Amino acid sequence: MRKVLILAAAASALSLGACSTALEAVRGPELAPVGYPAALVPIEQAYLPTPTPASPNSLWRTGARSFFGDQRARRVGDILTVNIDINDRAQTQNSTQRARSNAISGGVTNFFGLENSLGRAFPGGFDPAKMVGTEGESNASGSGSVNRSERVNLTVAAVVTAVMPNGNMVIQGRQEVRTNREVRELTVAGIVRPEDISSANTIAHTQIAEARISYGGRGDISRMQSTPAAQSLVERFSPF
Repeated sequence: MRKVLILAAAASALSLGACSTALEAVRGPELAPVGYPAALVPIEQAYLPTPTPASPNSLWRTGARSFFGDQRARRVGDILTVNIDINDRAQTQNSTQRARSNAISGGVTNFFGLENSLGRAFPGGFDPAKMVGTEGESNASGSGSVNRSERVNLTVAAVVTAVMPNGNMVIQGRQEVRTNREVRELTVAGIVRPEDISSANTIAHTQIAEARISYGGRGDISRMQSTPAAQSLVERFSPF
């Protein structure tokens, strides 16, 4: 009975996956719902009380977060802007060649008198001084080269999802843009220092520790460019 239930669950999961894939092929990819990145956020969050509006003649503006306070992100839930400007280029070229040869020869002049018997068995083709001889030779050559160029220039807003004991902040951001039947996804996550955040509440991707930046897409174009699943499976496990 347990095996039957497992098979039924697997069949239903496959049918649902096939159904969602078919719907996506007909309607196009759907945008993910807007949600707070709660994967790294504590269950309980501390919020500051709303300030009481001052009198009409006061310099305090109603709705302002602070008067002379720092407006940069520093608490859980605050938003900061991440500037992603990746312009990497790498070139590597290696070449290796190896060659080796050796020769060993040896002979036995006296071996219990059997050298004479061997001479009679192989007349004209036996020399006791050259009874043993080995030769070897090996050659190897290899070469390889890498020429890679990457260019990504984007901006994304990220949310502070946690504040570490030393004051560093964990951020996470996600952005989706749909054009016709193609969705472009940009995600960024990592750890930043408060002092690296500029006065405009922005930070460069090079100042993010443990940075995880992903830029890709899903839709008709991505599906046509990707290798079919069966072909990928065969290529991965084929021994040839």
